[in-house]
Amino acid sequence: MMDCLARGGRRVGEQHEVWVMDEHRVGLLPLLRRVWAPCGQRPVYPVRPRFQWLYVYGFAHPNSGRSFWLLLPSVSIVAFNVAVQAFADFIQPSDTHRVSLLIDNAAWHTSPKVNCPHGLDFDFLPPYSPELQPAEHLWALSDVPLVNRCFESLAHLEQALVDRCTWLQDQLDLVRSAIHFPWWPREC
Repeated sequence: MMDCLARGGRRVGEQHEVWVMDEHRVGLLPLLRRVWAPCGQRPVYPVRPRFQWLYVYGFAHPNSGRSFWLLLPSVSIVAFNVAVQAFADFIQPSDTHRVSLLIDNAAWHTSPKVNCPHGLDFDFLPPYSPELQPAEHLWALSDVPLVNRCFESLAHLEQALVDRCTWLQDQLDLVRSAIHFPWWPREC
């Protein structure tokens, strides 16, 4: 983060970061992907589909690769308020450290019941434009331990996700390479 100059509506000495955020549903319905197998043999994976879900809330800073992850049982206004408050506690925005959060126009993001912590601002993507959301590329990283696996319970799936997301928080270069688009603005 660099000190901002007096331009763009910001005061001298004010720090400004732009983060991205999105939600992703994962559950006991297996994520099947192609794999290599010896000629003439088909790979065999146990599949026991059940319809129980968790939601991964991923926050990421495209310029640095820093990330923050939460697992919650649903997507709703209440869950979004919990996620945004946890993110604000993590990043600690203030009058001199402003944080903009780029999110989509989901109903639970735009509701008047959403509590926006002090120092945090919401910026919304244009409708129907998921290709503009860098956070969409986080899911390829977070899903790696779930691919071609059958979990006994939601608790086992949750533990695999916790381990992966904890590991991803330390992988700044990997996260940045996935979400730092060439057109993404540099921070002042």
